[in-house]
Amino acid sequence: QGLLKEGARHFSGVDEALLRNIEACKTLAQITKTSLGPYGMNKLIVNHLGKHFVTSDTNTMVTELEVMHPAAKLLVMAAKSQEQECGDCTNLCVSFGGELLLRAEELLKEGIHASDVLKGYELARTKALEILDSQKVWTCTDIRSAEQLEKCVKTAIASKQLGFEAPLARLVAQAAVQVMPKLVNKFDVDNIRVTKVQGGNPESSFVVEGMAIARGPSGVVNCKEKAKVAVYAAGIESQSTETKGTVLLESAEQLQNYTKGEEARMDEFIKSIKDAGVDIVISGGAISEIAGHFLNKYQILALKITSKFELRRICRTVGATSIIRSGPPLPEELGYVETCKVEEYASQKLTVLKTRDAKIATIVLRSASPNVLDELERAVDNAVNVVRCVCRDPHFLPGAGAAEIEVAHQLQQFGATVPGLDQYAVLKFAEALEVVPKILAENSGHSHVDAITALYAEHQKGKKNTGIDVDSGSVCLDAAENGIFDHCESKKWAMRFTLDAVLTILQVDQIIMAKQAGGLAAPGGGGGHDAD
Repeated sequence: QGLLKEGARHFSGVDEALLRNIEACKTLAQITKTSLGPYGMNKLIVNHLGKHFVTSDTNTMVTELEVMHPAAKLLVMAAKSQEQECGDCTNLCVSFGGELLLRAEELLKEGIHASDVLKGYELARTKALEILDSQKVWTCTDIRSAEQLEKCVKTAIASKQLGFEAPLARLVAQAAVQVMPKLVNKFDVDNIRVTKVQGGNPESSFVVEGMAIARGPSGVVNCKEKAKVAVYAAGIESQSTETKGTVLLESAEQLQNYTKGEEARMDEFIKSIKDAGVDIVISGGAISEIAGHFLNKYQILALKITSKFELRRICRTVGATSIIRSGPPLPEELGYVETCKVEEYASQKLTVLKTRDAKIATIVLRSASPNVLDELERAVDNAVNVVRCVCRDPHFLPGAGAAEIEVAHQLQQFGATVPGLDQYAVLKFAEALEVVPKILAENSGHSHVDAITALYAEHQKGKKNTGIDVDSGSVCLDAAENGIFDHCESKKWAMRFTLDAVLTILQVDQIIMAKQAGGLAAPGGGGGHDAD
């Protein structure tokens, strides 16, 4: 009798378990690595529903790839945690994690025990976080200044959308300043919305104070100013009765009168809304034809919003309470808008709601194809998350791989002072950090060997802000002078999450996999159903 259920698989030891896990993580890192930096490559991913993604965003990649390997899943979880904590630096998480495991594999093959590698990596992490703290080159002193916020988010956008970083950074900064609360650490990313309109080019994108909804109104009225707003969550239509009833009609006259009652009731309902001073009605459900007729008759602008989340945001924007009954609204349930008008861009109708002190802003993105729009939206999303991080910690490091090379440079000197076998792991950690400038150099067409050598030479002279130049022919540039900044806290979180995942993977010495659960496989062809 076997110990485990039939069909279970068991791997143990360094060769079978640990090196297999490292192999899986290396493969994942190989996929994301080439997408790092401004000249990162895009990946074309077709998910299980047949939807196409053309993206260089690591979070989208790892979400859509549906990674099955348990060890690689740990790296994916580290990237997801990074996305939730900082919303940026996810690629650093996966690529650096893969590189650390690759270096650990070299040490394991040389006969060094996994526990020595763990100790060395932990030492190096603590030291690396200290070094990063000493490297701050710029601090955002005024979070309400659009100019400074532009500087903060430019690098994050350039790494996704090189060439459009200036206009997009301007839009994000403008929107962030509009919605910035009195207490800056209460900044909510949800207050900056993105609406995508196909047609035009990214240069013609703009910010709307308030909400911009990518659909037109349901009636003939399409412009209102200084209007009261009522929000009905359940839709505007005649409610059907709970029980089913049968009506016997004996003459044509009865048939005519039968619908008149419904019309009169709807007329009364819409009139009561108008009498309450309401000029705009927003509905979370269907607006029946007869309701549409009376809304037009009383000159009320009607908007239909299908998403309940969007409906909540609208309530927050206009200051209304969502109503779920079908009577006239109470005065305290009404909201207010300065203007509500319909604009048309490239044959797409946009309903723009503007309020006086709107604590919500919408960035309307323009571009030629849906794929490009999605990528622009991801870049904006990253930038808005950087603003959120800046509200908590305003310090920045030099970008372009300068921070990583400086940490590696100082770790090598620190590694030489560490006694015992841990020293090898500390030095390998420093080597793993070279992955960032190495990929930046490769993606922009430089030889990575020349680039790393040149960087070390500059950093040895004490030029701590020297990073990779991805634009011109020269290899190095001063990141601080060129306004290339990475957020300090985001980078520290990326290191923490990555190291947690890597140390967990290195502590695994056995993999035990139970047999996959599942019933009988369906017969081929027709999905296993009867003709009925």
